[in-house]
Amino acid sequence: MSAPAKPSIIGPDLVVKGDIRNGGSIEVRGYVEGSIATDHLVVHNGGRVFGTVRANAVDVNGTMQGTVAVKNLINIGPSGEVSGDVRYGRLALATGGSLEADVRNVPPELAGDFELTVRRGRSVRITPADLTAVDPDNTSAELTYAISNATSGAIVLGSAPSAAVTSFTDADIREGAVFFAHDGSSGANASFDVQVADKSGATSGAARTVTVRVV
Repeated sequence: MSAPAKPSIIGPDLVVKGDIRNGGSIEVRGYVEGSIATDHLVVHNGGRVFGTVRANAVDVNGTMQGTVAVKNLINIGPSGEVSGDVRYGRLALATGGSLEADVRNVPPELAGDFELTVRRGRSVRITPADLTAVDPDNTSAELTYAISNATSGAIVLGSAPSAAVTSFTDADIREGAVFFAHDGSSGANASFDVQVADKSGATSGAARTVTVRVV
């Protein structure tokens, strides 16, 4: 007798944008934006799914929003939130869980490792692996970062490397146009704080600090 297939797991630090197909089970602890087709989908507490879902059974203790078609049971736990165009065979809704027919604006979130390394007095490009924004409601050009509290350097754009900026878009990062320029001062570390907002004004909340190691 063959052992049951192991589930595909989207870890808590992963951001996946695209289509996922799996005939067995998918567990989401991170962020998925796109289309999921599977036999059994589990969205854990803290997991977020936005897009189109087609499954035989779904268990939700995180957030799921979009067009959802569940052939059999959709089980929404105490911390689960489901909204959008939702169709199901059977429903179990625990106390504290939420099922809504409307689609709400989703505020953007910051992601990445929030770490850079720069040579003293030089510049380093900021990549999506360092800093990125996730938001199913807006394009990269509609997500704007605000920079504050920069120490031992500044954020600049490749088109004007001598002029510090305090804002830029996620599209700028994806195009490789954003840099941290070290000011040449002594010390092993630099940093800056960052927040991102979408076109409706919703923000990622409290600013996050990006640490810069100076070598």
